[in-house]
Amino acid sequence: MSPTLAAFVFSISIAAFFYFDREQARVSKALWIPTVWLFFCSSRSLVQWLGIGTMDAAENTASDYLEGNPVDRNFLIALQVIALIVLINRGRRVGPILRRNWVIGLFFLYAALSMIWSDYPFVTFKHWIKGIGDVMMILIVLTEPNITEAVKRLVTRLGFVLVPLSLLFIWYYPSLGRTHTMDWTPEAVGVATQKNGLGELCDIYGLALLWRFRTAYNDRRDANRRLRLLGLGAVLAMIVWLLHLCNSLTSICALIMAGGVMLLSTRPVFRRRPAFVHLLIAGTIVCTLYALFFQSSGGLIASLGRNPTLTGRTTVWPELIKLVKHPLVGVGYESFWLGHRLEKVWVITQGLKINEAHSGYIEVLLTLGWIGIALLGVLIASGYRNLIRAYRSDPDVGSIKIAWFLATVITGFTEAAFRIM
Repeated sequence: MSPTLAAFVFSISIAAFFYFDREQARVSKALWIPTVWLFFCSSRSLVQWLGIGTMDAAENTASDYLEGNPVDRNFLIALQVIALIVLINRGRRVGPILRRNWVIGLFFLYAALSMIWSDYPFVTFKHWIKGIGDVMMILIVLTEPNITEAVKRLVTRLGFVLVPLSLLFIWYYPSLGRTHTMDWTPEAVGVATQKNGLGELCDIYGLALLWRFRTAYNDRRDANRRLRLLGLGAVLAMIVWLLHLCNSLTSICALIMAGGVMLLSTRPVFRRRPAFVHLLIAGTIVCTLYALFFQSSGGLIASLGRNPTLTGRTTVWPELIKLVKHPLVGVGYESFWLGHRLEKVWVITQGLKINEAHSGYIEVLLTLGWIGIALLGVLIASGYRNLIRAYRSDPDVGSIKIAWFLATVITGFTEAAFRIM
């Protein structure tokens, strides 16, 4: 099949998925704002989509990370201004949400204070604004009249587009869907810029679409049930194939474990005894920690075909921490991978141009220090309390919150899961 014909077939398929999964309930047009924001978060930047920015990190210099791109910056600012207008109009609903989630406000307040001791205060400020943009997009979703329907529509819009598009790029447009590693091994990235990004995309939308598939399967009164299951099932099959192609072990394990907990948590035994869900979640996290960090020989990881040092992560982490002069407060919000420090990291890694710690917790330690780690811990604990409350009131909706929570916590062990966008 020629690439042009393949693009036509995939376009028809995407349209069919939306037709199969058509909904009667309405959501506001404002939901398109977080949809567009999350589209770029989940794939690549605007300049990369336009073909005027490189996807190969090896081609970037330290100054590229320091200066950023004005096209991307202005585009994201415009989205945030539009989002701010929407939130001002929804002020009565925004206020109570912010008050209930004051821990998030405290975290970002401390992040803003870190501009005082950052080596690059203006860059830190710009990154902080992007971080606030993430919160603004979430607030638009949470102030929708029907939050559950808004979440369903958001993840479906993106999953139905990004997943098939990734397969199209990998199979028929390799210059767009594949890159090469440092040793010139081909790597499937789809609409993302690296294989781990593709894996995380599969995690986010894989869990969401699995949740939707289960809900549709249980809804025997839905006249459109069979077509809905066909559309959701087809995209889920694509996600499985994409994970096979990108071979991101972190994402594969996170999807299996978080998806398994989500499906089990709605079984009658857990519905009758919600306290058992605590054991299920704790057991999953403990098993992950043991497999990653408490096997002296790394036997389990090695048996899965991976390096016991987590592909060099555990040897690099101590070197990164040494570059932080004040471990209590860190180097400033989202400002570790800049300038002279970034150049030192590239020397330490012998030219491997990494721009993240490949651990969400180490990333926060580098940028916001032990105080940031403490705040992150409080944030995670607060979020866990809220999702358990949601699960007790509605196990179906609560189960996807549990799944996303677990996937994030697990992914954070070996990927920078808590960075902006």
